[in-house]
Amino acid sequence: MIRTIIGAGLLVLASSCAALAMPTRNEYLLKCSGCHLADGEGMPSHGIPNFIGQVGMFADIPEGRAYIMHVPGVVGSSLSDQDISAVLNYIMKTFAGKSLSPDSRPFTAEEVARLRAENIGNVVEYRRKVANILAARGLTAPAYPWP
Repeated sequence: MIRTIIGAGLLVLASSCAALAMPTRNEYLLKCSGCHLADGEGMPSHGIPNFIGQVGMFADIPEGRAYIMHVPGVVGSSLSDQDISAVLNYIMKTFAGKSLSPDSRPFTAEEVARLRAENIGNVVEYRRKVANILAARGLTAPAYPWP
């Protein structure tokens, strides 16, 4: 009897945890997967970078974190700062793999608000700057075809 009660309690707890994670995944699917696809592979032939094993390097440097806040999908998402931070953390956890440093910190709503308010200028030029910073660290940013 005790095992049944404990088992039922664990089942309820597990389903509650899964339900809490679901909205973030759904936000990713609704707001990001149109370009980056459900599996994060993107469409490199159409200028949409692959997240898998690569996106984490952007979260490891301040300039990369600022860049992420100004990509078109984030700028035009209509998500709150809290939701953006949750989706970005989902992306890092799901797709970054070893490209994300173990020392990398999660995004917060406060950081999202601050970085979105920064003027980085032309986002394509800024990405080139970020790619150069990454290259100086021995990392190669995913191919990006925009002029």
